[in-house]
Amino acid sequence: MQWFHRILFSRAPAAMVLVRLAIGSIFLSEGLQKFLFPAELGVGRFTHIGIPYPAFTAPFVGVVEIGCGLLFLLGFLVRLAAIPLILDMLVAIATTKIPLLLENGFWKMAHEARVDVSMLLGSLFCLIVGAGAWSLDALLHALLTRNHPVS
Repeated sequence: MQWFHRILFSRAPAAMVLVRLAIGSIFLSEGLQKFLFPAELGVGRFTHIGIPYPAFTAPFVGVVEIGCGLLFLLGFLVRLAAIPLILDMLVAIATTKIPLLLENGFWKMAHEARVDVSMLLGSLFCLIVGAGAWSLDALLHALLTRNHPVS
């Protein structure tokens, strides 16, 4: 049970909610768009950039982005939700931004990668500091600690 307390516990201030809202809302939106615009942002895009099994991977990534985005918005299991989002961003950068760097140079890539890099760093930040004081994680941690103090 102590591992669960560590996942929930955070010393981050209440303002962490702003980071979670920004990152969570973008992931939620991007995940939904994979289903709303499959040719441009879902299966079609995954096929175009060479992601294997695009009929499976695009919806899978969409569900991960929707689910983890919602967890970020709620501040629930944020550290766990950050892990697949970090992997998501690493794959996005490797498959879309690195080729852009090689074909068009640093500045074109830097411009196109700004959101991906921000989402990666924001997700890493959430993994490190947790959900913050205004979160379901903080509420659950307080309830668990009250009933089962951590030693």
